Amino acid sequence: MINIKEDEKLSVKNHSCAHLMAQSIKHLYPQAKFWVGPVIEEGFYYDVDLGDVTLTEEDLEKIEKEMKKVAKDGKRIYREEISKEEALKRFGEDPYKVDLISRMDEDTTVISCYTQGDFTDLCRGPHVESVKELKYFKLLKVSGAYWKGDANNKMLQRIYGICFDSEEDLEKHLQELEEAKERDHRKIGKDLKIYMMSDLVGRGLPMYLPNGFTMWNLLENYIRNKELERGYVHVQTPPLGNVELYKTSGHWDHYQDAMFPKMEVEGEEFVLRPMNCPHHMVIYGNELHSYRDLPLRIAEIARDCRYEASGALKGIERVRTFCQNDSHIFCTMEQVQSEFKGVVDLILECYQELNIQNYRFELSLRDPEDKVKYHPDDEMWDQAENMLRKVLNDLGIDYVEKIGEAAFYGPKLDVQVRPAVGNEITLSTCQLDFCLPAKFELTYVDDKGEKVTPVVLHRAVFGSLDRFIAYYLEETKGALPLWLSPTQICVIPVSPEHQGDYGEEVTDFLKKNGIRAELDNRNEKLGYRLREAQTSKIPYTLILGDQEKQDKTISYRLYGQKDTTTVSWDEFISLIQKEIEKKGK
Repeated sequence: MINIKEDEKLSVKNHSCAHLMAQSIKHLYPQAKFWVGPVIEEGFYYDVDLGDVTLTEEDLEKIEKEMKKVAKDGKRIYREEISKEEALKRFGEDPYKVDLISRMDEDTTVISCYTQGDFTDLCRGPHVESVKELKYFKLLKVSGAYWKGDANNKMLQRIYGICFDSEEDLEKHLQELEEAKERDHRKIGKDLKIYMMSDLVGRGLPMYLPNGFTMWNLLENYIRNKELERGYVHVQTPPLGNVELYKTSGHWDHYQDAMFPKMEVEGEEFVLRPMNCPHHMVIYGNELHSYRDLPLRIAEIARDCRYEASGALKGIERVRTFCQNDSHIFCTMEQVQSEFKGVVDLILECYQELNIQNYRFELSLRDPEDKVKYHPDDEMWDQAENMLRKVLNDLGIDYVEKIGEAAFYGPKLDVQVRPAVGNEITLSTCQLDFCLPAKFELTYVDDKGEKVTPVVLHRAVFGSLDRFIAYYLEETKGALPLWLSPTQICVIPVSPEHQGDYGEEVTDFLKKNGIRAELDNRNEKLGYRLREAQTSKIPYTLILGDQEKQDKTISYRLYGQKDTTTVSWDEFISLIQKEIEKKGK
């Protein structure tokens, strides 16, 4: 979908349409007062205080109708510049506008506002010349939003909309929105019983149901086995730590706002951990190391907690507790290049096996002119950045350099994945770190017998398992590849009374061969049971009638298809096992 904010012409049009909506709301609800109405990636919104009135979907249709009437009237839009004192006088009866004006910089002497017909609002602009240019728009939804995003303030109503240049573009966008609804992992997760949320447990704290936990375990085992093949060692560390741990790492000073509040127990202060690297640093420092021990690749599927604002929470894509597929590779400077290549190779192998195709690489570098943000060692930065460049160039990988996007302690690689719907997400990362090992006074003994500080590569292939599951559900619309499906095969006897025993026999055979099979032996019509298997998006449905029972065969139907194929038991197992080995390809 198009990003409205990145298209200058559409951004102006959507900004103007927000004012058109506000004007129309004021016509219908004279008591309305407005907070802010910005352009966003998906269009625009306006926060409005309507007193005791709560808008419904039907009310949005009324507002749209009024918007079309106002647009047809064709009033020009005028910009006016007034003093701060004039603005306070003009908008003095509107507490929201007074608050906006009062919080402007003291140096502000001129304030701009825009007028169209009988409606005037504070605004920097720009706008289209006339409301007549606003023809193709749609109000999408209304939701609650606290004034200034503060839960202690009054709840306003946030009305979202979109505006385009043509009817065709608008219709295309609305179709994409419908597609996005069908792919929304929150809907799929509920339909397929992957996970649940409960306000009693807490917002942003997902609970994985049996289907979801099966999927989770399969992904965890998949990446763990990949790591074991490449010489990683796995550890387990606690999901909280002493505040001193984070003071040592520097996260307490730079990351405290993203942490949950500290807890005091028996004179010690603890915090739920937001990342795993400090724990892994302590593990490395637990014993002496020689250069012969390196590289040391420590990995963990680790539970982390970060305080996300409630408005930012989204299913299992954005949560307050999540599991990172994390690793920290301790190595010598001479090993950085080969270890970085190993990480990139692992990412590419996983993407190929899991059929992840739409992605690109970003190499985040320091800004040489910024002498404050970045670790002050020009030689180190030049060497590190050139190492990462060389690996990507040697592998023939296209990448974009992002100046000034590196962490303060080293350059990093991000893999940006374009989902079927929505904006890009960062899936995999690999970050070079020269600072954290020094903060923890980590060393190894080199070939000359001298103590040297190792380099660390922070690495995550899936990012968090939670976000990866959300991404994969949306990519597949919940029609998961066979290897990852919680239930791989649904066995349905045509008549439970006559073929039920054969259904049990086939199901037991499949389970003994490591297949996740379920028998639907309910006393329901065949058509009903077949529809349920399709609704549950189970990859294979076996239909067993008298002929199959007599011939000792299996008739199967693929998800989304109506044709059936009849094979022997051994042929079917061979077919299934080959498909599982292929993963999502």
